[in-house]
Amino acid sequence: MSRAFVNEDAGSGGGSERKYRLPPRGHPSFDEEAAKALLVAAVAGDTGSAESATGYYWGERKLRPIVEGIRARARAEGDAELARAAERFLR
Repeated sequence: MSRAFVNEDAGSGGGSERKYRLPPRGHPSFDEEAAKALLVAAVAGDTGSAESATGYYWGERKLRPIVEGIRARARAEGDAELARAAERFLR
């Protein structure tokens, strides 16, 4: 097999898996931190790892009010990328 088709980094932990520092599930700030992780991952093009880390899928209805707040803060702070990610989440 050609080396072009071999992923030498598979399983090494050095791939696109991002580390998310989340409080324990059930902690009062878990949902807020999970929403942030999903949005930051979307900006980085790595939503899948955030979904795995948080247990929430993109567009989770439970997180909508939190994402609306993050969108408002992102707009106020001039963070256009995060605001766009929040808009996509809320569609």
